[in-house]
Amino acid sequence: MKRFDVVVVGGGGTGVAAAIGARAAGASVLLLEKNPSLGGTTARSIGSISATQTADQRRVGISDTPAEHLEDMEKFSQHHADRPDNNELARVLCEHVPESVRLLEEWGAVFMGPMDEPPHRKPRMHQIMPNSAAYIFHAEKHARKIGVEIFTSARAQQLLTANGEVTGVEIELDGRVETMEATKGVILASGDYAADPGFKAQFVSEAVAATEAVNPTNTGDGHRMALDLGARIINPDMYGGGMRFVRPLTPAWQSRLPPSAWLMRVCNRVMRHAPRSLVRHFIMGFMTTVMVPERKLFHNGAILINARGERFADETQSMVFELALQPDGVGYILCDARVAQKFTQWPDYVSTAPGVAFAYLQDYERTRPDLVRRGNTLEDVAKVLGMDAVELKRTVAAYNQGVGPPGRGERPAVGEGPYVVLGPVKNYINYTDGGLAINAGLQVLGKNDVPIPRLYAAGATGQGGLLLKGHGNHIGWGFTSGRLAGQYAAALAPRT
Repeated sequence: MKRFDVVVVGGGGTGVAAAIGARAAGASVLLLEKNPSLGGTTARSIGSISATQTADQRRVGISDTPAEHLEDMEKFSQHHADRPDNNELARVLCEHVPESVRLLEEWGAVFMGPMDEPPHRKPRMHQIMPNSAAYIFHAEKHARKIGVEIFTSARAQQLLTANGEVTGVEIELDGRVETMEATKGVILASGDYAADPGFKAQFVSEAVAATEAVNPTNTGDGHRMALDLGARIINPDMYGGGMRFVRPLTPAWQSRLPPSAWLMRVCNRVMRHAPRSLVRHFIMGFMTTVMVPERKLFHNGAILINARGERFADETQSMVFELALQPDGVGYILCDARVAQKFTQWPDYVSTAPGVAFAYLQDYERTRPDLVRRGNTLEDVAKVLGMDAVELKRTVAAYNQGVGPPGRGERPAVGEGPYVVLGPVKNYINYTDGGLAINAGLQVLGKNDVPIPRLYAAGATGQGGLLLKGHGNHIGWGFTSGRLAGQYAAALAPRT
């Protein structure tokens, strides 16, 4: 048995922040990560964080406050008026995320921005450079520097208790079971359950259960261990996801830039004064790596087909659940000459990153040629995709005639070529919003909403009914709640 003041479960942005928060408050800290390296969903994200009163806001003369941030967050939440929204936790986020950004910059992170994202009334979205992996690079480096002990390939299996208090964590390490004692507290920062078919089937649907997660190791470990102690999950059926273009086999050169603080400061300074065309080209390398096709493509007459050339769903849905059940879980977007020409200029873009840039068909041809195929005829399209030309022509004819299901409605028919095919696309679950019930002190609530002594949760594990719609709030909540949970756990008197 090894003994520490605080044990943190999960080595994403939330967990590293929790470990740093506890260590900075004087506690001895062990950080556990079940994967071979730290990163979590943070390192796989787009990388934006929304905050007020930042150095970048001050640089461009923006006066902004946490109170305004909170009011604007509530505008996003209006779309979920039937849901419990933990306004107390939203206030914690808005009031403390400015300090999270300041600390990240102190550790070496460099941000581009601030950028607009309506209905935020002021620019407050910041994009880390060169990519989201930089969060972990700088945070892990700082954590090790101040003395956080880190175990990787160490999976937490269950929470240990005595006299009603959480006393530690049982883990699997190097093929053996070991016990890690926590004299002050345990912090659950192990992400969500987007990659756990059982939780998704139980709380959402079988179709979502079959849908791939952006982070395939988010299996709800922290949720499961806390439920065993009487905890509960709020908003278990909420999730974020949809159709995305598959990732490239080789990342864009922009994504492979080292996250060196001095290099990113130089890049940031250059980009502030560079011609807009150069900045846009730089950003496209990121955008076309992880972006979502706009539904306007389908409203304008593009259709979604599977690898057999069959149309299988109404493409205009907010999420095409049926895609996950197709061969290899992939689909292709077929555009006729009219649609292909239309989506080459504003306001008809293939995909967007709010406040950053818009990507058109020519951007995908230049930066993601693996996603673009052309054919003068449907027979050409079928040949390049390796599908039956007769089936593809039958599919297009049925769509044009309005035969269904799925029907065509008022959408334009598929016209003449030359045709453009975009894809493959797949369904992905970005995150699940079902978090453990917690109080403003980030303590996990057990039976009758009484705090479970010495157990904390942060980030997606401890979302507690907080609605994090809009860009930049999930990462903001992760680093902020993690840091605060570490401080709160470290402040406890050790068990006697």
